[in-house]
Amino acid sequence: MSFSSGDVDPSQPFGGGAPARSSTASPPIPNQVTFSRRELNRIFDLYGRKVAAGEWRDYAIDFLKDRAVFSVFRRASEVPLYRIEKDPKLARKQGVYSVISATGLIVRRGHELDRVLRSIDKSSLALVGN
Repeated sequence: MSFSSGDVDPSQPFGGGAPARSSTASPPIPNQVTFSRRELNRIFDLYGRKVAAGEWRDYAIDFLKDRAVFSVFRRASEVPLYRIEKDPKLARKQGVYSVISATGLIVRRGHELDRVLRSIDKSSLALVGN
């Protein structure tokens, strides 16, 4: 698990090696966007199921001045498979939450976190038989 705070864009590749590890999180800096406990519970619920299925293996959380980002990795040395972003500036427009793929494509954007996460949570979709 890796926590960082600052103005580094999480969509940029790392300078080399794996992300830094930390066992304690620093308190939020004023004017910093963070995920609430409810939001993190929902994200970690999805993350746990994907880890159990062997699809995801690592994550990083970035709290920036303008947005909070939860990045999901297949391996720590790769670029994130998905980024789950919370950007309060978009609250009145497309929605606070968005899921962005490794290529930078916005998979889904919306006002409700659960609906946005459904776009990458294939296990919640049930196939209807004949």
